[in-house]
Amino acid sequence: MSRPLDEGPFFHGTIADLSVGELLTAGRPSNYRPEIVMNHVYFTALVDGAGLAAEIAAELAASEATPRVYAVEPTGAFEDDPNVTDKKFAGNPTRSYRSTAPLRIVGEVPEWTRLTVEQLQAWRERLSVLLADGGGEIIN
Repeated sequence: MSRPLDEGPFFHGTIADLSVGELLTAGRPSNYRPEIVMNHVYFTALVDGAGLAAEIAAELAASEATPRVYAVEPTGAFEDDPNVTDKKFAGNPTRSYRSTAPLRIVGEVPEWTRLTVEQLQAWRERLSVLLADGGGEIIN
């Protein structure tokens, strides 16, 4: 993997309750498709992008979950996320990345732009269609 030209800061959105110093590692189920074990850990340089990921993860959780955003630092090389880069968006405007190396939690981000009730409902509808059709392929 080659290192993209992005110095961060970097963020990760999840429903996990983590502490400073903990490591996020690959090998866990996808937040979006739990039947898929991920070979990478994903992150972004946009705090609201991480917030969106956290909100979607909370929507898809089997029980009530709290969306959380963490500031993270990569511990190794990383690459553009091929699930969005040039597949859905030309270049990498979402500043989304992935790594096989762990991400270190450096702090929780208490505020990001939360989705409105209407936006959450739109995501629920999109996700239910996507998952029902077997779509949402993840390049793992």
